[in-house]
Amino acid sequence: MANERVFNMAFSRVYPLLIQKVERKGRTQSEVDAVICWLTGYDHSGLQAQIAKNIDYKTFFDEAPQMNANAAKITGVICGHRVEEIKDPLMQHIRRLDKLVDELAKGKPLDKVLRS
Repeated sequence: MANERVFNMAFSRVYPLLIQKVERKGRTQSEVDAVICWLTGYDHSGLQAQIAKNIDYKTFFDEAPQMNANAAKITGVICGHRVEEIKDPLMQHIRRLDKLVDELAKGKPLDKVLRS
């Protein structure tokens, strides 16, 4: 199953790819961290600890302190799927993160990305 493959990917392997994506467009690691922390409730040290533990995507989101209440405001298409229509809650969290990082890479201001 494709979802299981994604869920089992190590977050520590995905994280640098998220950073590379935004850095190619002139954005920064700290902005990616801000997006991840906003979405998941991790603080900076908690995020770094999760990366160091080499956990999978599923565990990363399962252990998230608190998903942001405004996450439901993240809408649009990512990877050919409308984020708001994804049925699996874990896949929806993953695609929401993808969407936020994609918006950063496209130059959207951080305060707009974070649905402040």
